[in-house]
Amino acid sequence: MKRLFMPAVLTACCAALLNAPVNADASQEFVPQWAKKAVWYQIFPERFRNGDVSNDPTVADIAGADPAEPPKAWQIHPWGSDWYALQDYEIANGQSHVATHLLRRRYGGDLQGVIDKLDYLSELGINAIYLNPIFDSPSLHKYDSASYHHVDPNFGPDPDGDRLLMAKENPIDPSTWVWTKADELVLSLIEQAHKKGIRVIFDGVFNHMGINSFAFQDVMKNQQASPYKDWFTITSFDDPEAGTQFDYEGWFGVKSLPEFKEDENGLVDGPKDYVFAATRRWMNPKGKGTQYGVDGWRLDVAYCIAHGFWKDWRKLVKSINPDAYLTAEIVDSPDKVKPFLQGDEFDGEMNYNFAFTAAEFLFNPNDMAIMPSEFDQKLAELRTLYPEGVAYVVQNLFGSHDSNRVGSHIKNKGIENFRNWGTYFNTSQAVNNRNYDVSKPGKNDIELQKLFVLLQMTYVGAPMIYYGDEVGMWGSNDPDSRKPMLWSDIKYDNEVTNPDGSKRSADTVEVNHSLKDYYSQLIHLRTSHPALTVGSYKTLLADDNANVFAYQRQHEGQTIWVVLNNAAKETTVSLPASGVNSASVLFGDTSAKVNGGALRLSLAGKTGAVLLIDND
Repeated sequence: MKRLFMPAVLTACCAALLNAPVNADASQEFVPQWAKKAVWYQIFPERFRNGDVSNDPTVADIAGADPAEPPKAWQIHPWGSDWYALQDYEIANGQSHVATHLLRRRYGGDLQGVIDKLDYLSELGINAIYLNPIFDSPSLHKYDSASYHHVDPNFGPDPDGDRLLMAKENPIDPSTWVWTKADELVLSLIEQAHKKGIRVIFDGVFNHMGINSFAFQDVMKNQQASPYKDWFTITSFDDPEAGTQFDYEGWFGVKSLPEFKEDENGLVDGPKDYVFAATRRWMNPKGKGTQYGVDGWRLDVAYCIAHGFWKDWRKLVKSINPDAYLTAEIVDSPDKVKPFLQGDEFDGEMNYNFAFTAAEFLFNPNDMAIMPSEFDQKLAELRTLYPEGVAYVVQNLFGSHDSNRVGSHIKNKGIENFRNWGTYFNTSQAVNNRNYDVSKPGKNDIELQKLFVLLQMTYVGAPMIYYGDEVGMWGSNDPDSRKPMLWSDIKYDNEVTNPDGSKRSADTVEVNHSLKDYYSQLIHLRTSHPALTVGSYKTLLADDNANVFAYQRQHEGQTIWVVLNNAAKETTVSLPASGVNSASVLFGDTSAKVNGGALRLSLAGKTGAVLLIDND
């Protein structure tokens, strides 16, 4: 199919859509209205694009990150190399579990790389970016922040100079904070993104810091005399007389992630004040105005911090920018998520429950699958669970940095139900599960991925794409979901190596242009039809016998019907169409006819269609 828009008009289109009016009920809602029209793209910066090789991290820059043991040899890893194949420098580090080598790798992705690819995102149709953590940290994932008020120097153009500037500050005195070149670069990224109609949100990791953090380093050095001794949950200090050694609580027992101390209201005053100061810095940088700052936040492990903190923090955020978007990571059952989304904490969430439900309907093998009627029931529960407007701004995702990629999930369907997060998380890690199929998804797997994308781009809620899913990247759960992005100008080795070092048949690693075009067409379809972003929802058909599901999106006279044939065989679908004059196919390989009060169309197995309805 042809593209719906030419690239020359994409930027203006995206910018206009972000500010377009929505339904009249919006005044009763607490969510930012622009978030209903967002098509999110999640970027893991270290693995997205190396735009500046001069800032690539050195072995000294990764000190303090897991694995704790310093490497005997180290280098920036070749971007296009076979994922599981160990390079000479890795072999020199000795026999370790493959996960240890993968965790130590750095590929050199940085903020300049994101800036360089803003046109790529704009042409794809993206109008909102979620950046995984970018703050100062020695790790590849940066969930072990050394500070919240500085971008990691290796993401900017002058790492050495930035560190010299940072060393002159008093970290808990915002009046001493400087603006490093890395800090300035992220402000430039935000400004350039805004000019293209693209919003940007940061990842806030406020439950814990890393062992390299200024506060924790001071505690380790000065023990009870440290001004930060009450920031963390210290279980014992070094005390020769008492016979105790320094110890503390790490997040879920991970010692590289010391947890902040909490009381019944959340973070205690020291870390709370620091988080609030950093929040102000990034939302209204240099006091220039919120238009120069970040558009919102994604909050890591939000369920680990008491509600009182989030209530206070939301008040702060909204006092700075009432239009900021706050979304939480709360991987739990809907009833456990509900208290966070009542208007006094978060606007939305990373909607894993949508992903779980979609997987059960579209991907699970027959003995684990749900039928259209149950699918309809579960979707209805999610739509009606929250106050008005919330269902429209939740981030409807599938793949992420914490789950296997959608193509690999499909190839390995049946290993465990996605909804069983606790067991699925480990089962879906190929480095720990020898039975996980790490090979490239096949044609049928990609067709199923397309069916999910059709649902994702036409259903209620803001779709979120994990970087590279649109070009056919594959991989199991962390660390494999964090491979370097596929770009057409980079030569990639075939993947022939398994996690245990054995060899398999070669898988070609290259951009899937057909899949990318499919994503692009559906993204533009969504953003060009208000019914698909802010429109009402109604189920039209949930046929368990035929395994067909259909629904309507409607807004101000625009009516769109979406039909999904989840059966393996071609199916002729008949929908009641009283008052319908005709239907034109906006997307899909079919034709639709209205006759005798019914709309009929034929769909190949595991495909769908989007129809524009002409009513009386």
